[in-house]
Amino acid sequence: MGTFKIEGGAQLKGEITPQGAKNEALQVLCTVLLTPEKVTISNIPDIIDVNKLINLLRSLGVKVEKLAHGTYSFQADEVNLSYLESEAFKKEGAALRGSIMIVGPLLARFGKGYIPKPGGDKIGRRRLDTHFEGFINLGAKFRYNEEEAFYGVEAEKLKGTYMLLDEASVTGTANIVMAAVLAEGKTTIYNAACEPYLQQLCKMLNSMGAKITGVGSNMLEIEGVESLGGCEHRILPDMIEIGSWIGLAAMTQSEITIKDVSWDNLGVIPGTFRKLGITLERRGDDIYIPAHKDGYEIQNYIDGSILTVADAPWPGFTPDLLSIVLVVATQARGSVLIHQKMFESRLFFVDRLIDMGAKIMLCDPHRAVVIGHDFKFQLKGIVMSSPDIRAGISMLIAALSAKGTSTIQNGDQIDRGYERIDERLRAIGAKIERID
Repeated sequence: MGTFKIEGGAQLKGEITPQGAKNEALQVLCTVLLTPEKVTISNIPDIIDVNKLINLLRSLGVKVEKLAHGTYSFQADEVNLSYLESEAFKKEGAALRGSIMIVGPLLARFGKGYIPKPGGDKIGRRRLDTHFEGFINLGAKFRYNEEEAFYGVEAEKLKGTYMLLDEASVTGTANIVMAAVLAEGKTTIYNAACEPYLQQLCKMLNSMGAKITGVGSNMLEIEGVESLGGCEHRILPDMIEIGSWIGLAAMTQSEITIKDVSWDNLGVIPGTFRKLGITLERRGDDIYIPAHKDGYEIQNYIDGSILTVADAPWPGFTPDLLSIVLVVATQARGSVLIHQKMFESRLFFVDRLIDMGAKIMLCDPHRAVVIGHDFKFQLKGIVMSSPDIRAGISMLIAALSAKGTSTIQNGDQIDRGYERIDERLRAIGAKIERID
């Protein structure tokens, strides 16, 4: 397991460019299974989870060619369906939660899709019912081998239908959309997720010949087509990484410019950080954050009550940034209630922040109250372990602002979501090294 050693307290300065969006990459990479023609995708992040999916596609027989850093071509003209029933697939597929999204394209094009129970972050229960209920609505037969924890769906021909999703699942919506584009007739998906990454998926599919309308809303209508062709697609910058760098700049009182952020796809993210008192300036398509020498003050509601920052499906605030907001609040003036509604275990890393000297009261698995230090007390460096990607980057930000040396074990978790993070942070003055 990788380990990061961080010397905190350094003020950073410079420019940093966000990587391509991990969550979009995991979706759009699966679309290559829908066509025998060549698909070229650029701005693919070079991170563990995405590379695992690319290797899984290779194992399925997809021809993969690296054209440049972050740019690949894919051609699924000779898919090896027998691999889906191999022991190697059971092991490889289980190692990545994003592997669930190969099922929709395989079902649509080949009439069957299998997947072992996928892994991923230990952040609480993330059920797969929405995915499979959608496939069943389209006419697929579902089976589950409990002994091997192996899921399967099969269909002679999928048929379009109306469906109301029980939750606005992003990956569930993506999987169902990829299945429905080749179904016979019209499919309507109500209570669909509408995150920018899902919008990107729909736009990409339309460029391949799909007929999807309602993109960006919670009601998608899909007219099935006989086949799809190739395309070229560029992945958006990662909004979670952008939010992480905003938090890093504030916590370390650093002057940082985040380049090429695709402002129009950031939704409420800039506004949420502004509610914490952080100054953000839009400069073209960049975010400029001045050094907060005098700190930052959390806004109260107009009636004087304490601010609550809670996650919600898009266009609400993304749950992946709540841990960043929590860390940033530890040095603010004022207090805030963090309410993590969507996952049960994502706040359990706060005991490490408390060990560093943060004033946090964990009310229950979903809520924490943070009382800011206003930089009058500096967090202290400690030894800690990253439980998941987002907690890991939050710990890293806390460590970079802290007094003394911190060690973050299980740093491979951070590498699953952030590309060459130590190199990129050193380039703007961070004192961080990797110990393997």
